[in-house]
Amino acid sequence: MHAVAESGVPTRVIAEALGRALDLPVASVPAEATAEHFGWIGRFFSMDVPVSSDRTRALLDWEPTGPTLVEDIDAGRYPA
Repeated sequence: MHAVAESGVPTRVIAEALGRALDLPVASVPAEATAEHFGWIGRFFSMDVPVSSDRTRALLDWEPTGPTLVEDIDAGRYPA
């Protein structure tokens, strides 16, 4: 079960939002170079593992009402 409002937000989109929020440049790293660039956590960035809250929504009769992750980052709710 997952408590996420949206599914399949690409890492690139999240990184771009964080780059905007922190006023940092964001660069694309080819999937085959992520382990070398990011170290041990790099393999997670190159995986395609979307999540869904369909089961959670059905089980708990829940519907997300807040902003999306990117909207939340863009609104400045995460301190630098």
